[in-house]
Amino acid sequence: MPESPVKRRLLAKLSILYAEMEQAYDRVASPLGLSCKGCVHNCCTSYFLHHTYIEWAYLWDGMKACDEEKRNRFLRRAETYVHEAGPVLAQGIRPAIMCPLNEDGLCRLYGHRLMICRMHGVPNRFVRPDGKKLHFPGCTTCQERYADQIEVPVLDRTDFYRRLADLERQWVEQARRPLPRVKLTLAEMLVKGPPEF
Repeated sequence: MPESPVKRRLLAKLSILYAEMEQAYDRVASPLGLSCKGCVHNCCTSYFLHHTYIEWAYLWDGMKACDEEKRNRFLRRAETYVHEAGPVLAQGIRPAIMCPLNEDGLCRLYGHRLMICRMHGVPNRFVRPDGKKLHFPGCTTCQERYADQIEVPVLDRTDFYRRLADLERQWVEQARRPLPRVKLTLAEMLVKGPPEF
């Protein structure tokens, strides 16, 4: 079923927000010489949970644009990911399984990747709605790169999170009823299909 005009506008706004995230990321990553090319620590094996319906819908926008063979290949991998992750999680361990969208070290749905996939890696900080300030040193490769530097650039994610939260609020308002909270891996978002209400 095609998205409503309101949802299409919100997805377009999310696309603009994603572009701004990438620009901010590059302003921090470039001075550090941080790049995914040739990195031995592949963050595509990191266990990330995602929390928004609008990003879930945006991901599926990309899936719908794929040809059937490619889409089915991603879905088979996503099912395998979910099957393999279950027993590992049951042991209280975070699984380190390759993202089902990664082929030959590259994301094959790059233009539709989710927020954390766009912002992970660089030193960053943000202020939560309750005022608590959180700081993260960046990925292992990044920390190795700036180990001998006195001043390190830091990405402030606060405004990006606020704007994403506002888009999510507008998205779920379209349901006109309370929705369960999202707490899914990308693979689970693929296996469950696009969010519908």
